[in-house]
Amino acid sequence: MRIDKLLTAMGLATRSEAAKAAKKGLIKVNGIVVSKADLKVDPEKDVIEYMGKNVSYMKNIYIMLNKPSGIVSSTDGKDGITVISLLPDELQKCGLFPCGRLDKDTVGLLLLTNDGSTSHYLLSPKRHVSKIYRVKTERPVSQNDISKLEKGIELDHGDVALPAKVEQIGEKELYITIVEGMYHQIKRMLEAVDNKVVFLERVEFGKIPLDTSLQRGEWRYLTQDEINILLEQTK
Repeated sequence: MRIDKLLTAMGLATRSEAAKAAKKGLIKVNGIVVSKADLKVDPEKDVIEYMGKNVSYMKNIYIMLNKPSGIVSSTDGKDGITVISLLPDELQKCGLFPCGRLDKDTVGLLLLTNDGSTSHYLLSPKRHVSKIYRVKTERPVSQNDISKLEKGIELDHGDVALPAKVEQIGEKELYITIVEGMYHQIKRMLEAVDNKVVFLERVEFGKIPLDTSLQRGEWRYLTQDEINILLEQTK
């Protein structure tokens, strides 16, 4: 891979910026200053430095974000501040996008990646990838309500939600596990039993739990073990 393409892929520089940096002696490969940014390197073997910092190349990037309320799960700002804007500048240039979406007022675990094929698999309805939500409701939830949700329930507009797993943790608080991703699904499921969601947090996606050490708006890279868990589900 060429140095300028590597730096562009990592969001660190445009190709023209990389060329200028090389002419200024700001790029090193294995400790040696290089004058041309089109030099080919092996990202897995060569040590590349750009402006005094080592460059760690990652073909596919996987990030866990603890999404705050009021932030849009998209890559453009047409409807407000986006989740991408919460990342450092260099990552905002890496072509990252949300793996699935959370409503603007929903908080919690959101995965960001540039791996389109894996994202497609994880979001495919046929894959039945699990998502767990912590839900607070306006009114108490009865055992009869829970039974309806667990059997599968008809929603508005003729949609039908598959059977969910429901764990009651309080009179007005639940953990709900679903394997679909219909529009406003959890909210519509509670509306189908004459209730209303007042707080919604995703606490797990694809067997990856939310890192509770992350504050709202904070992020981290997935560990290799977590990446392996995701990739295993695409087989």
